[in-house]
Formats: sequence, C-alpha cells, structure tokens
Amino acid sequence: MSEDIVMINSLATRAELLRRAAEQALLAPSVHNTQPWRFVLTSDALEIHSDPRRQLRVLDPSGRQLIISCGCALFNVRVTLAARGYHPVVERFPDPNRRDLLARVSLASEPAAELVIGTLDRYIISRQTNRRRFTDETVRPEVISQLMECAVDEETMLFHVRAMNHRLAVARLSHEADAVENADPAYRAELRAWTSDDSKRHDGVPAVAVPRVTGNAQDDIPIRDYDTRGTGGLPPETRSSVNQSLFILGTSNDDPLSWLRAGEALERLWLEAARNGYAISLFTQVIELPYFRERLRTELGLTTRPHILMRIGKAPITSSSMRRRLQDVLIDNTATAD
Repeated sequence: MSEDIVMINSLATRAELLRRAAEQALLAPSVHNTQPWRFVLTSDALEIHSDPRRQLRVLDPSGRQLIISCGCALFNVRVTLAARGYHPVVERFPDPNRRDLLARVSLASEPAAELVIGTLDRYIISRQTNRRRFTDETVRPEVISQLMECAVDEETMLFHVRAMNHRLAVARLSHEADAVENADPAYRAELRAWTSDDSKRHDGVPAVAVPRVTGNAQDDIPIRDYDTRGTGGLPPETRSSVNQSLFILGTSNDDPLSWLRAGEALERLWLEAARNGYAISLFTQVIELPYFRERLRTELGLTTRPHILMRIGKAPITSSSMRRRLQDVLIDNTATAD
C-alpha cells in the first residue's frame, strides 16, 4: 500500500472518519465561495445536501453551479476516505423526494486495497483558486493526458482548447459575456454581496485574493471583476492569454446528476494539477449565460455540455479564502442513533 494511504486506527469509529471527511469537504471550491452545502452525519453515513439559501439567484438561477460546488465537496469526502484505506460507497441523489439530498456516502464493509484518489488527500489543503498573473509556461503533454484520463474516470470529458481559431473564439465570447453580465445592476449587486474586505467573514471572496481593477489587466480572456470596492489586494496586471493552457470541462447530459459529476471531476482536476505543481483559474462568464454557452458549444464543435472554462499553468501562491466552521454546516445525528 502507498505511503500516502493511512489506515484508520482501531480506536477510531466510522463516524469519526466520516466527520473528518466532512471537515475536508469544507475546503472544496465553490462559486463565489458561497459554500452552498450542508452535511448530516449518522453512525454509518455522511449526507451531502445543497443549501438553497446560498444559491446565486442572478448568476445561477438553475442551481447548476451550486450543485457543481457540492460535487467538489463530495470529491473531497471520497478522497479523505480513500486516503485512509476505505472504499467510499456513494449514492448520488438517493431519494427522489428530497432533491437537496445530493449524495450519501458510506464505507465498504472491509478496508479496500490502495485507491488512486487517496493520494490526493495531501493537496486538499493547498489547492487554491488563483487569480494572479500566470507565466507563459504551458502544461506538459503527459500531465494533459493524465488530466483527460481523470476526467473520463469521473464520467466527464476535458476538452483541450488548442486550435488558434478556437482560442480566439473563447476570448471573444468571454469578453462579450462578461460585458453583458457587468451591465446588469442585479448581477453587480449580487457580486458585491459575496465579496468582502472583512477579515472575520467566513464566506465570500476576500478582497486580498482578487486583482485590483485599474483598467490595466491586459486580459485576452477577462477575469471576473471581484474588485467591487476598489480594495483588491492582487496586482492589476493579470494578462490572461489565449496562448496559455485552456480547457473546457463538459458532460454528455445537462441535468443535476451531470452537474454533480462535473463538480467531482473539477475538484479531481484541481487536486491533480496541484500535485503536478500547477495552478487553476476559472473563466465561467461565457458559460453562465445560455446564449453564449450555446455559441461556445457551436463555435468549438463541442459534443458535450460545457460547464467550466479553466486555465491551468504556473502562478505565485495567492491568499486563501475563509471557510465556515464545521458546527455551522454539520448536523450530527450520531448521538441520537439507536
């Protein structure tokens, strides 16, 4: 068994292990760092629920990005259990009458042999959403192949945007979509509500982790303007380039189950990238508006439904976003279990 796999010791209970998995789930990325999840712990399972109170009603009226965010949290749960030598048994949407119950995770009756995803456990804490300027270094071909295989393992597809006409189309459509969103007062108000320079706040995008907007970004593909108060803590020149490594994550279908799997795949790609020394930043404006999402799919000839446009590359470490406390998102039913 790999040295990265640590077997649960004989004194630990399954409930304690599942609680630890919930703690690691808190570190998952989420749209605007809304952390739109709730967890319910029983003696033999961990439930992952969406929290509709944290849905972005303007940006994400369908709840697609909310569920993708919860999928990222689900993947962290899987990794945590696998890292301790246990095979996670995942039931996705186990109760059709409870649509907010996205997944129930339990442990196989016996410890499993080495699980590949368990080796990603050490990267959960170091994974970041990086909005800094990336270098011009592209992702190594062998890493691209590895990432594409990981996407397939999660029942998704990773499209490498290679052709220059495709890169230029991505840039053009992204700028158009970004302009449409920024022209909407409701969008700007929602964005302001989820950005903050309050160091004591446990959710939202912190000002220290976003570029200051001065008009000098020089971006081929626009990074979302989170600097709603003029207090952005990162340098203003982000210079995203069409020559950098660009990828689109998609699924065959466009339903809640597909969105959940897209989230699991996204977090796996993020952790795999971190393992290989790469950072990731997202450009989702072009996918958030249905008109531009369909144009992107048509102009690039995508056979899947696109969910995430991402840039992978090298960048300096950035500040981490805050996280809510476990007691604020976890309902512990183990004490009342028979």
